[in-house]
Amino acid sequence: MSFGNSSQESGSMMSEINVTPLVDVMLVLLVVFIITAPLLAPQSLKINLPKTDSVQQYDKPQKVSLVVDAQGNIEMDRMHVSDEGLADILRQRAVDPLFQLQIEADNAVPYGRVAGLMALAQKAGVSKLSFITLSK
Repeated sequence: MSFGNSSQESGSMMSEINVTPLVDVMLVLLVVFIITAPLLAPQSLKINLPKTDSVQQYDKPQKVSLVVDAQGNIEMDRMHVSDEGLADILRQRAVDPLFQLQIEADNAVPYGRVAGLMALAQKAGVSKLSFITLSK
């Protein structure tokens, strides 16, 4: 019983995958994508938008600064306030739709303190909230 090369070659299975059909399918998909992609973008619709005069906004938001120092103490309008006092002030001012609260928190203030103030402001009805930071 000898195993020769001739018997292995005739009875062995092909171990390589023919990738030519896969490449053909991928090229067809690529061509279809290239043709249809510009049709999906809204800029390709070639619509003429109406021309209008520019409108200037006269209502400026009322920006109120809330300062949080490194110890977690808060000041609003340069006056030290407690959390309960802040909640009362925010409830009164949040009625104005132009009211915007700007939080200036020290870098050493824990995140939990700032998150608590954000929740307090949201509960008081403040809908516009921003953070003041310095650029690098």
